[in-house]
Formats: sequence, structure tokens, C-alpha cells
Amino acid sequence: MFNGNFFHGLGYLGEGFRLIKQPGLRLFVIIPLMINLVLFVSMAYFMATAFSSLIETAMGWLPDWAWLQSLDWLFWLLYGAVILLMLAYGFVVVANLIGSPFYGYLAELTEKHLTGEEPTVEGGWAQIVRDIPRALWREVQKILYYLPRALGLFIIGLIPVINLAAAVLWFIFNSWMMALQYVDYPADNNRVSFPMLKKQLAQRRLSALGFGFPVALAAMVPVLNLLVVPAAVCGATAFWVRESRLPVKT
Repeated sequence: MFNGNFFHGLGYLGEGFRLIKQPGLRLFVIIPLMINLVLFVSMAYFMATAFSSLIETAMGWLPDWAWLQSLDWLFWLLYGAVILLMLAYGFVVVANLIGSPFYGYLAELTEKHLTGEEPTVEGGWAQIVRDIPRALWREVQKILYYLPRALGLFIIGLIPVINLAAAVLWFIFNSWMMALQYVDYPADNNRVSFPMLKKQLAQRRLSALGFGFPVALAAMVPVLNLLVVPAAVCGATAFWVRESRLPVKT
């Protein structure tokens, strides 16, 4: 159940950051990066505007006492962190939906680079357009896998005493989901179904968690999460080439 090497898995994200600097891969790193930047700024502006209005409304409910009216900074402090985490994770989900065709092609070029083939972008744009329906369907499958399990963890978090373990379980689950999310790109390129990918990663669970752990951490850091997505795609492709392409044990 817990095969693989957690510490070995940790190294794949660092390798991904090295891979995105390769000349043959840069174009398909820069384009989704620019899309993500526009998306992140738009989401940040929208959430900041909405949150500012929420603070003003909440302050209007308080009695007209000078010391209470001066506590608006406390609202920003208490709820700003929550909004920040929501923005970080929400950004990753939306960025993956929008950028999935680019990331699939980036994974293909990375796999060619790692296996000694010449990465070529000839016909790349046509391929990206053709892959949009399939890429979006894969993202939907991952969301459908995520939602019921996230709901189960949310319910666990409501149970006294047991909820003490909820934070740890959430982070382990998010690490697992990050591995599934990004290794799915090279798996899809190789026509491996999502159920089969889950079986393959389950046989290397510790390695998968080791890869997903730093990705989950980086996803919570604004600005860094702009760069971590393409790096995670490249790192996940390295993971796929070296570990996930092994046959599944029955």
C-alpha cells in the first residue's frame, strides 16, 4: 500500500523547475504563464473588491463606537489569510482547466526531451486545439474524483476530537491530488485512462506523495503558484518516465 520512496519523490518538483528552462520547452511555459498571470491578477482584484465591500458591510453592523470602528484592520488580518488560501487553491483549479491543453503538450515535449527525442513544436498549435475536448474531460474526471473525498474530509472536520486529525488528512489528500493532477498530463498523452493512472500511482504511493507534498505547499504561495504549475507538469513528466510507466501489478 505504501510502496515507493517519499524522499525520492520530493526531488521531482526541483527537476521540473530545471526543465522549464530548456530552450525547446520555454514557449509552452511562457504562454500559459502569461495566461495564468492575467487570470491571477483578475481573480485577486475581484476577490479583494468583494472582500472590501464585505468588510464595509460588517463594520456597518457594529455599534458606532470609535474603538470598534477602528478594528477594520483586524477583519483584514483574520479573514485575509482565508481569502488568500481560497485564491491560491481556486487559482490552481481554474488555471488547470484553462491551461490543460498547453500543459498536455508541454508534458509531451518534456517526455521527448527526457527520452532523448528532439522536442519539436511543428504542428503544436493544431494539436493543442484538437486536444481541448479530451483535456477538459480529464480535468472534469479529476474534479469528480476530488469532490466526494473532499466532502468526506470536511464532514470529518466537524466531528469533535476526530477533527484534530482533519488538517493532517487534508494535506495528505491534497498532496495525493497534486500528484494525480500533474502526472495525469503525461499519462493522458500515453492514452492511459484515469482509473489506470490511479492504480499505477497507488503502487508508488510514497513517491507520489513525495512529489505532491512540495507542489501542495507551493500552490498556497501567491506568485510562486504561477511558476509551480508548469514546473509541476515537467516534474510530473519526469516522474512518469522513471516510475509510472512500469507495468501495473495485478
